[in-house]
Amino acid sequence: MAKQTVAEQYVDLLARAGVRRMYGVVGDSLNPVVDAIRRHDALEWIQVRHEEVAAFAAGAEAQLTGRLAACAGSCGPGNLHLINGLYDAHRSMAPVLALAAQIPSSQIGTGYFQETHPDRLFAECSHYSELISSPRQMPRVVQTAIQHAVGRRGVSVVALSGDIAAENSPDGGAELAIPLDRPAVRPGDHELARLTDLVDAAEKVTVFCGRGVEGAHAEVMAFADKVKAPVGHALRGKEHIQYDNPYDVGMSGLLGYGAAYEAMHECDLLILLGTDFPYTDFLPRDVRTVQVDIQPERLGRRTQLDFAVWGDVRETLRCLTPAVREKPSRRFLDRMLDRHVHALEGAVGAYTRNVEKHTPIHPEYVASVLDEEAADDAVFTVDTGMCCVWAARYLTPNGRRRILGSFVHGSMANALPQAIGAQFLDRGRQVVSLSGDGGFSMLMGDFLTLVQYGLPVKVVLFNNSALGMVDLEMMVDGLPPHGTSYPHTDYAAIATAAGAHGIRVEKPGEVRDALREAFSHDGPALVDVVTDPNALAVPPKITSEQLTGFALSASRTVLTGGVGRMIQLARANLRNVPRP
Repeated sequence: MAKQTVAEQYVDLLARAGVRRMYGVVGDSLNPVVDAIRRHDALEWIQVRHEEVAAFAAGAEAQLTGRLAACAGSCGPGNLHLINGLYDAHRSMAPVLALAAQIPSSQIGTGYFQETHPDRLFAECSHYSELISSPRQMPRVVQTAIQHAVGRRGVSVVALSGDIAAENSPDGGAELAIPLDRPAVRPGDHELARLTDLVDAAEKVTVFCGRGVEGAHAEVMAFADKVKAPVGHALRGKEHIQYDNPYDVGMSGLLGYGAAYEAMHECDLLILLGTDFPYTDFLPRDVRTVQVDIQPERLGRRTQLDFAVWGDVRETLRCLTPAVREKPSRRFLDRMLDRHVHALEGAVGAYTRNVEKHTPIHPEYVASVLDEEAADDAVFTVDTGMCCVWAARYLTPNGRRRILGSFVHGSMANALPQAIGAQFLDRGRQVVSLSGDGGFSMLMGDFLTLVQYGLPVKVVLFNNSALGMVDLEMMVDGLPPHGTSYPHTDYAAIATAAGAHGIRVEKPGEVRDALREAFSHDGPALVDVVTDPNALAVPPKITSEQLTGFALSASRTVLTGGVGRMIQLARANLRNVPRP
């Protein structure tokens, strides 16, 4: 049997770990690996236009499947372009293995052309970053990298010179020992007993959920039912907990809505479930607080805790719910549900008044119609900025839809690259990129990747010729927006010229038909919607200093934010409240 090269063994290890594609841009230092992929039956090379897109696409794959995904960059500038997408994947706990090709091994340390030190550069955005300087390090370094990425949920980086990749690997097969399923981690009996006592002693309990409640919807509902707790969520918890939730009181934070803020501040006991919610100004300081998280380093780093519980949400609640006493009164829960409805009713008109006549188009209206027209199992990828606002307030989760964004790292231009990764997973599933014109134009070159591979991604472009969120940030500080506007651009024409289906929408009455046309098109499509640059949204609670900032600069700005179909859900929940 012919010897494997290091490159061939690397590719074979990835295939054994379940990787089916590697995203990247070719380059001389990567040639042995790309050629090994060309000759491998189970792995495909995906050619993108920018390595940042490669990392975002791999991260999206990993988030949707929980399995290892892969990307690569050539030496020096090539692999440096990966870093932003890898930061996002790492902070999103997406298992990604990145290959950072290196200059010729004999030249490392000499200031050679394109020389960098990727094993050092990527240390901050990875669990493991190592240079293979000898074939004798194979396959152990790659095995270790895979185990770090999968076991610890994040990024691993392997740096590899092209000349080393072309050498023969050592004799002996590479056997992987990859943990495919995460273990169930429950607190100890003493911790559960103390947590039970805290819940039983509280008259008013509120639950606040983050991404860590994924897979624990039924357990959260059972607990909330027993202790009569309103349930709020952070943005990353929305898709996992808002649907089929009669205890829903909305979302807190900068993009928040409803009564989540009040429920968190007016309770006796706040239970944070699987959330690393970063906005401390929205967390109460005088309420007894418990946090449950599978990542122990996250416990207590956002707010002072009365009790920290190390465990995954599902197993913790499975143990806790039978142990706690059922609360006899729904008074606090019903009051928060009623307040939630009133809060939403105050905002719902923002996208319904005169929408047939208002131009430029209300972006709230576009998001609301999109929510109605999109498939029940659609994957939405969301650009950072105002698109996050519209996604948070208008996309209705149902347990089958997925919503991805750069929700922790906060990078611009993430939506299109993430849509590429999501669509490669399943060409038959509807994938919709909610893009702002700022983010889209930043990595617009990879719209050509959609065309090249015939990926049927639908880009809904909120084209307000501005960086709307930055406008809002400046006004909060009392500053006039500056450097945030773009010239008016016909992106539909650009899409058509690229070989995709482009639709330009300038009147609100055309929005629904345009979306239906795009969704029915068999291939990539872009709906370029000219939206109102003055449509901004404010959080549910803002400080007097922030209000002063708005007063100084926002005299002509629309400060609204509707809530889409959430008002219907909230009203339904309120109708179901038992009456004496």
